[in-house]
Amino acid sequence: MTARTRTTLVSRPTRSLTTLAATACLALGVTSCSLVGSENDDTATGTPSGSSSEGLAEGDGTVVLLTHSDFYLPEEVVAAFEDETGYTLEVRPNDGVGTLANLVSAQAGAPTGDVVFGIDNTFGSRVLDSGAVAAYPGELPDGVEDDALPGDDAGAFVPVDNGNVCVNVDDTWFADNDLEPPATLDDLVDPTYADLLAIPSAASSSPGLAFLLTTIAAYGDDWPDYWASLMDNGAEVVAGWSEAYQGEFTQGGGGGDKPVVVSYDSSPAFTVGDDGTSSTSALLDTCYHQVEYAGLLDSAEDAAGGAALIDFLLSPTVQEALPESMYVFPVVDDTPLPDDWAQHAGRPTDPFEVDPADIEANREDWLVEWNDVVTR
Repeated sequence: MTARTRTTLVSRPTRSLTTLAATACLALGVTSCSLVGSENDDTATGTPSGSSSEGLAEGDGTVVLLTHSDFYLPEEVVAAFEDETGYTLEVRPNDGVGTLANLVSAQAGAPTGDVVFGIDNTFGSRVLDSGAVAAYPGELPDGVEDDALPGDDAGAFVPVDNGNVCVNVDDTWFADNDLEPPATLDDLVDPTYADLLAIPSAASSSPGLAFLLTTIAAYGDDWPDYWASLMDNGAEVVAGWSEAYQGEFTQGGGGGDKPVVVSYDSSPAFTVGDDGTSSTSALLDTCYHQVEYAGLLDSAEDAAGGAALIDFLLSPTVQEALPESMYVFPVVDDTPLPDDWAQHAGRPTDPFEVDPADIEANREDWLVEWNDVVTR
């Protein structure tokens, strides 16, 4: 195995961990899933104190948002958009990001909505190449352009949130067993950590696919050898995030016996005990960066309303609500985080990435080869 490099190839937990169970869905072919989780408890978060959405366009009518099934904003946040703009928001969810990307691409020039939200950097090139998204007419707040989709020279996709898929460890388990936890991808194939790792499937979950892309970025053409070593070292691949984290992870609440799991950089913020410390850590040298975008659909029936909705998604009202409503980080600079996030959700300084165009060109071939390795 090689040292960590960036390679371009041509060829959620709670307060109640159940809120992220929806992150597992099909990624191969037409479906995938967002890094975000769903939330149905209206008390989870309210409109943040001091939030405002000044400068939003005012109008009437209905703005139709095409998104994935994990999209959630509290009712009071949606009400703020409707009160401040005069528009009514209609949300039309789809099963996952892959399904959403295929739908929007197929409807290029004749969309059934005004805005799409939730296309991420693993599917962005597919939608961009279809011409389905028009240029955003507004100005971006500071920090947003840092997550621009590579290849989107016209700025059609507007970053709204981001996060990182990272290996997480149960610090309590390792302390109790007097064992130093792993820190790097290379450590995961060390016999010291045999039979300790749970991984969501790359073919049926977003974090699983992101972890596969992590290994592709880190090891280049040698990534199948790395996966063979992982499997030989007793890594367990399960269907999705909820099966891995809630079912197999020792801190997931399901009686699991794996103290190492693929999850998110935000996950330790949800394992904070009464003493104010987290029982888990994210390994920040193992992370893959994910970004979710919003886009104004080309030939949208209400382009002005669509632009107003995107403006709102970048407003303090939404940006401050993102961590506790969709378990992701805001993209606008200086947006305050909840206390647990600020203290325990550490962020990688140099996460792995693969060019979105390379992902689009190679995703299905990579998944076929990955499946061959893990099922051999």
